[in-house]
Amino acid sequence: MEIRYIAEQDDRLAISKVYEESWKYAYQFIVPQDYLDRIPYGQWASYIEQADRKNLVMVEDGIIIGTSGFGKSRMDETNGFGEIISLYFLPDYMGKGYGRLLLQAAMCELKKMGFDKVFLWVLEENRNARCFYEKFGFVQTERCLFSDIGGKELKEVQYCYQDR
Repeated sequence: MEIRYIAEQDDRLAISKVYEESWKYAYQFIVPQDYLDRIPYGQWASYIEQADRKNLVMVEDGIIIGTSGFGKSRMDETNGFGEIISLYFLPDYMGKGYGRLLLQAAMCELKKMGFDKVFLWVLEENRNARCFYEKFGFVQTERCLFSDIGGKELKEVQYCYQDR
């Protein structure tokens, strides 16, 4: 197993597949099923690399099994914070400890970038993810966002981590 930055030769469609399959698995019963069923192959391929975002991939036996996007906060209210923008895995690799390793790597990279405070957003109904982040030391704040996904209004809650 290897964790590294996305390389030029990495297949962006394979990385997008991690997002797609993770969404379809982790968000079932949260996001409307018809929306999940309509996620096209390659949905995230063009969004993976952005100027303000860094991306790690986790590779096992030559297969990209997980990915994390992170960078400086995208929001004015959290200026000075690092942000975990995404952390996704192929469903077969969830619940096996890989998430903790990838999150640790992303947090380490944010620390190298000078961020001692980090935040992320997670769907309120995504209890598994919330428990995962809480075990890592993230604490829920009072801040929240509302997003319309597939015609359903969903609440995202903010979690923060501060290096001690």
